[in-house]
Amino acid sequence: MNKLQRSWILFKCSVSVVLQNKKLLVFPILSFVCTFVILAFVVTPVAFQRTGYHLNQGQHWKAVGGSLFMAKTVVAHARDGSTSMTRLNPKPMAIGIGATVYLVAMFLATFFNVAFFHQILQALRGGSVSVRAGLQFAISRLQAIFLWSLFAGLIGLLIKTLEERLEVVGQIVLRIVGTAWSLASVFVIPVLIVEPGSNPINVLRKSASTLKKTWGESLAGYVGLQFGGFLVFGVSLLFLVGAAFASAALKSGALMGVAVVLWIFGLLAFGYLTNVASQVYRCALYVFAAEGNIPQPYSNELLQMAWKTKNG
Repeated sequence: MNKLQRSWILFKCSVSVVLQNKKLLVFPILSFVCTFVILAFVVTPVAFQRTGYHLNQGQHWKAVGGSLFMAKTVVAHARDGSTSMTRLNPKPMAIGIGATVYLVAMFLATFFNVAFFHQILQALRGGSVSVRAGLQFAISRLQAIFLWSLFAGLIGLLIKTLEERLEVVGQIVLRIVGTAWSLASVFVIPVLIVEPGSNPINVLRKSASTLKKTWGESLAGYVGLQFGGFLVFGVSLLFLVGAAFASAALKSGALMGVAVVLWIFGLLAFGYLTNVASQVYRCALYVFAAEGNIPQPYSNELLQMAWKTKNG
């Protein structure tokens, strides 16, 4: 019960930071819009290439697919006979476009996360939040952002490529490696902000060493945030049940339809708020673990219970 209560308090503290600094909600939206526009700029020339057909014709999209992928028939032999299946292998053009899109998306995500987390740290330290200030700081760290994006992108591509080519045991090992990679890089963005260097290996090492200080507790905290979200979701179901009874009593299907729409939009908005709050929690955990400071509105007692740093 103490852990559940602590999780709920952590959830409320993280959400309160977001509600007091509502401009933090802008950064993920800005990241999504800019990423979508730039990726569309990369993909559009391929999708709208001249094929001799109109865009509303299936032959056009078949021709576009043919320029990117090559169909190859694979015959599988078994005791009860042979079966053939068609496999699509990407052409060099598709590989190049895919790698470009992946690396560009990685860079943009890192860029906007640096701007986002910089302003979260500002809010936790009692400063004012500014979208412009966050973007300006990210621009000042372009070299570090580019090097980390390239490094992380190549590691991700390597893990994915090996996972697709190896057998089951190799895939399991690589998934474990991928999980370890994700955990080790959990504090990469705060490190990119705070540390002056741009060496991606040093950034990863600093992130991993910070995680060691709070190993287990940081994961428990994220579970706590999810617990808060599940609790609110359970309460929202009561609203839906109440609307169903009211709709049946009044014999109004429109009332139930409106209630369902409001419920869906409410869950989407709350899910977005919870996601931003989880990033606030990550920054608060980093400040406490790396600097030993107590960010507001988290209390010393709460942090001592939730994030017990290890000696050394």
